[in-house]
Amino acid sequence: MKRTLFALIAVVISLGSAGPLSACTSAVISGKVTPDGRPLLWKNRDTDFPQNSVRYFSGGRYPFVAVVNSVEDNPTDVWIGTNTAGFSVMNTQSYNLVEVKPGEERGEANGRVMRRALEVCATVKDFRQFLDTLSKPSLIEANFGVIDAEGGAAMFEVDYHKYVMYDANDPKDAPCGYIARTNFSFSGKVNEGAGYVRFMQEDKLLMPASATGQITPQWIFRELSRSFANPLLGIDLKSGDFNRPKTTGWFVDQDFIARGSTASSVVVQGVKKGERPELTTMWTVLGYPPTGVAMPVWVKGADKALPRLLLRDEAEKVSPLGNWSVILAGDVFSYGQGMGSDRYMNWERLYNADKNGYMQLLAPVEDEVFRRAGTVLKEWRKRGRADMKAMRSLYNELDAFIETRYAELFEL
Repeated sequence: MKRTLFALIAVVISLGSAGPLSACTSAVISGKVTPDGRPLLWKNRDTDFPQNSVRYFSGGRYPFVAVVNSVEDNPTDVWIGTNTAGFSVMNTQSYNLVEVKPGEERGEANGRVMRRALEVCATVKDFRQFLDTLSKPSLIEANFGVIDAEGGAAMFEVDYHKYVMYDANDPKDAPCGYIARTNFSFSGKVNEGAGYVRFMQEDKLLMPASATGQITPQWIFRELSRSFANPLLGIDLKSGDFNRPKTTGWFVDQDFIARGSTASSVVVQGVKKGERPELTTMWTVLGYPPTGVAMPVWVKGADKALPRLLLRDEAEKVSPLGNWSVILAGDVFSYGQGMGSDRYMNWERLYNADKNGYMQLLAPVEDEVFRRAGTVLKEWRKRGRADMKAMRSLYNELDAFIETRYAELFEL
C-alpha cells in the first residue's frame, strides 16, 4: 500500500497542477437497462467556478431549468438542464477533437449552444437537426449527452465542423445500454484528451450494474458521483486501508471521479414513453458532491417555485446548499503550503472508521430526501401529472429539513 501511495505522489509531483479543470465525467443510460424503464442523464461537473446554482429560463420555445455559474448575473451558458418538453442536455469538454489555435478558447460555444438547444429542442432528433443548422466553424468541442420524453438517449461527439452520434438504445453503439464519457471522444485522436482513468472506473461500475438493473439516480450519486477509486492503481479509498491508523488519513486527489474541482453533480431522470414530460426530474447536488446533498427539481411551475437552497442568493451570489458544500470542501482541502498543495485531501474528514466523516454523515440525509421525494413522485406518476401544491410543499419541507441537518451536523 505504501508503494502505491508513493507512486501516486510521484505522478502528481511530475504533473504538478497541470491538466484540464473542465474534467467532467458523464453517462447516458437507456431506459432499457434502468429498473423503472426511464432513461438517465448524469454529469459530474468539474470547473474553476466552484459556486453553482439552479436557474429558470423562459423566452424560448421551451422554458427550462439548468445549472449555471452563480457568479454570473445574466448567464449565457448553461451546463446541464431540462425543458418543458422533457428534453435534457449536458456536456463534457473533449480534448482530442480539435487542434485549438493559439489564443483560442477550447469549446468556447459549448455552454451557449446547450442553452439554445434547451430553448428550441424537444427530442434527440431535434438536437441532431439543431447541430446541422449551426454555422461552421461552430467553436464546439464536446461530448453532448441528451435524453427526451420519447425514450431517446444519445451521445454526440461534436467538433467545429461535424459530429458523430452514438445511440444508447442501439446495441451496436451501446451493447450494455449506456454510453460513458469523460474528456476524450471515441471519434477523436487515439490516446489523446483526458479522463481515461475516470472512464475506466465508471465503465467498470456501469457494466455490471446495467446487467443487473441497479442504475438509479441514488446509485449514481453513491457509486459514481462520490467514487474514490483509481483502477489504474488498484485502490479504493473507501476500503479503509487509507485511513488511520494505517495512514495519516491524507491522500492525493488524482483521477478520482469526485475531484476537488467538482462543482456539481446532476442526474436527470426522464420519463417512460407516454408519461408527461413534466414528470422529468432533475436530481441536483450543488458543490463538491461528497459534502453535498441531492434535491429534486421540476420545470413545471419553476417560474413560481424552486428549492430555495438551490437558488442564488442575490446578495451573496451563491446558492445556500452549494455554499455549505464548498465550505466543507475547504476543510477537506485545507493544506496550503506551497505550489501543488491543493492536491492533498484530508480523507479522514470525508470518511473514517468512526463513521463521522462528512460524506458518511450526509448519506442518511440524502436517503431521506429521496424517500420523501420518491413518495410524492410515485403518486404523481400514478395520477399521470405533477401537482403544484404538493411540489411547493415538498420544496419547503426539504429546504427546512436539509438546512436543519446542516446546522445540527456542522453548525453552518
